[in-house]
Amino acid sequence: MYQSKLNLIDTEIAIKILKMTFESSLTDQLNLLRVSAPVFLEANTGLNDDLYGNENPISFTVSNQQIELVHSLAKWKRFALYKYEIQQNLGIYTDMNAVRSCEKRDNTHSFYVDLWDWEKVISMEDRNIDTLISAVEKVYNCILDTEQVICKKYPQLKLKLPTEITIVSTQELEDMFPSLTPDEREYEITTMHKAVFITQIGGLLKSGNMHRYKAPDYDDWSLNGTMLFYHEPLDQVLSISSMGIRVDINVLNQQLIATDTVVRSELNFHKMIFNELLPLSIGGGVGQSRLSMFLLEKIHIGEVQVSVWSEDTIKNCAGERIFLL
Repeated sequence: MYQSKLNLIDTEIAIKILKMTFESSLTDQLNLLRVSAPVFLEANTGLNDDLYGNENPISFTVSNQQIELVHSLAKWKRFALYKYEIQQNLGIYTDMNAVRSCEKRDNTHSFYVDLWDWEKVISMEDRNIDTLISAVEKVYNCILDTEQVICKKYPQLKLKLPTEITIVSTQELEDMFPSLTPDEREYEITTMHKAVFITQIGGLLKSGNMHRYKAPDYDDWSLNGTMLFYHEPLDQVLSISSMGIRVDINVLNQQLIATDTVVRSELNFHKMIFNELLPLSIGGGVGQSRLSMFLLEKIHIGEVQVSVWSEDTIKNCAGERIFLL
């Protein structure tokens, strides 16, 4: 039977240490300034993110103004760079707290999503794969630093990550495992290397299929990716972070056409890109609960965050000695 290596009190203390350590390291590695983040946005501005194409945002109306709870802040952060007049090679980060009512609930998913969301101003010359990989390695080093601190504080936890992260493209994955589904490919490559960053998510592969849907209006599909860790207690892949170089005028137009979503061009956010008002940028998000779950060797995300679970989940977790916060 499962036995958590940390009791409830130690878990809460560890989460605080973990978050403080990672946040400090991320700030130093990427030259970021902390800013406050919204919990909700005005609808029909284009700022709320279409992550997977099936979101139904929670909304309400006040004084004829329609408000939506955020799904993520990928587009809002780029607008914030403009608003705060952040200069090149500097950036911002924030604590994102989102509610995704369409999310399934299981050991690794919750209605509540918390991220360290960051965004940084870059030049046109920086819009290349080297810039992306450099950011990936810096974020990964922040995680390695945090793992060292946590394992030193709690020796019963073990070091799990390799010293370097493996980089692989979605096309290379398809070439390696042509008969497998995208989920199966991710499992194979991640169990092999333990920590992987999969690039180029959103466009069509040689097979004519998409590795995974990606919204057309924030990441450049040729310059983005997802960081995956192998989580041994569940024998599963955990998605820890996604990041990418953001669309410019040309890429935004191409990706809107490819997804038959040109109608979005009339939204304020998209108009600002077409009018070259928003800075070129790179950004990403790192899952706070997911990283806590991984480093603290938990088998349910409810052990590191407070959410709402079904009666069956609560009963089953109690029977398995999984103590939900």
